[in-house]
Amino acid sequence: MKQTELLSPAGDMEAVRAAVMYGADAVYAGGPFLQLRSSRAGFSVESLAEACSLVHACSKKLYVTVNSFAYTDEVSLLGDYASELANIGVDALIVSDLGAIDTIKRNVPSMPVHVSTQANCMNAASAMVYRSLGAERIVLARELSLEEIKKMRRSLPDDLVLEAFVHGAMCMAYSGRCLISSYLTGRSGNRGECTQPCRWKYYLYEENRPGEYFPVEEDGEKSAILSSHDMKMIDHLDEMRDAGIYSFKIEGRMKTGYYCATVTNAYRMALDGCDDREFLNRELEAVSHRPYSTGFYYGEERKNTYNDGEYTQQCRFVGVVRGSEQGMLKVEQRNHFSRGDVLEALSPAGRPVRIEVREMYDEERQSIDSAPHPMQTVLIPSEISLQEGSILRRWDGEERHDNSTEV
Repeated sequence: MKQTELLSPAGDMEAVRAAVMYGADAVYAGGPFLQLRSSRAGFSVESLAEACSLVHACSKKLYVTVNSFAYTDEVSLLGDYASELANIGVDALIVSDLGAIDTIKRNVPSMPVHVSTQANCMNAASAMVYRSLGAERIVLARELSLEEIKKMRRSLPDDLVLEAFVHGAMCMAYSGRCLISSYLTGRSGNRGECTQPCRWKYYLYEENRPGEYFPVEEDGEKSAILSSHDMKMIDHLDEMRDAGIYSFKIEGRMKTGYYCATVTNAYRMALDGCDDREFLNRELEAVSHRPYSTGFYYGEERKNTYNDGEYTQQCRFVGVVRGSEQGMLKVEQRNHFSRGDVLEALSPAGRPVRIEVREMYDEERQSIDSAPHPMQTVLIPSEISLQEGSILRRWDGEERHDNSTEV
């Protein structure tokens, strides 16, 4: 698959490292200003400079989101902010507000601007207006079908790039413009403070029957009537490319480095020619997600699919390999695991390998039975040498081997 970019999210430096290591061509992150996610997913300017150095050393790119709804006094600050980001080497800004785009381009003409999906650009005429303001890329509205994207691409010049989401959570509101959180909690989703009330469980109340609450059910199970599916397009990348999409974007700046590594790796392998659909889809079951769908790309295909709003995950992230020498893996623990567990090691651009934990030791090389303490260092004998940064995980229901040998 030629002429594509795999774009991965990052909410912290661990996710930046994971994205780069596991095959992203570019990473997008939020800074300290107008970044449309909670503050815990925002980088300081100093940490963005560190991220820039890391991705550029690997010949990758870093884009910074400046796509929150902006007030008048905030727009006036964007010129200096864009200059600061340009000085540390940021490759592009992702912006939704018209005034913000104009302010950035007037103050820092050399800074590439990508129009955020929050701008809900759905047609070629709008895209050309953004281009006239200096935008180089359109992140397409989530509501477009592949057929509509094809029509749009045919009406645009080649130098205007199209980007679209390929995987991750979707907002139940039109292009993310939701007011439920603002109304119920005073925290605006359009300002990066969404409390995700669409994931809450609701009851029906009939006005003439005070005090009687009826659960919203389907086949006797609970249902989150506002909760959207998560997107998964790994089986349809050829169609996305043929529609004229250049950049394949993974959602998830609030997700962990483990999520970023696993999903990025799966899509990297698919884009590089892996056609083992069963394997690729299994990889995407290894991360926490709601029921998957193809979003709006095929119209109403998934309109009536049941969604109880619950997140599922078939695999647990248990550790990161921090070194491998003299027959020992040095592992930084992330979740509890024990001697006898069968783990799976995920390394970049390759299929996972099984590791049976026959023995395990602490840093003083004292034998231990389990690793219950967060971030503790554990040594595991292994004939397999793994790259630093490789991930260890355990599938739910995987049998234990009390007298196991490695495979």
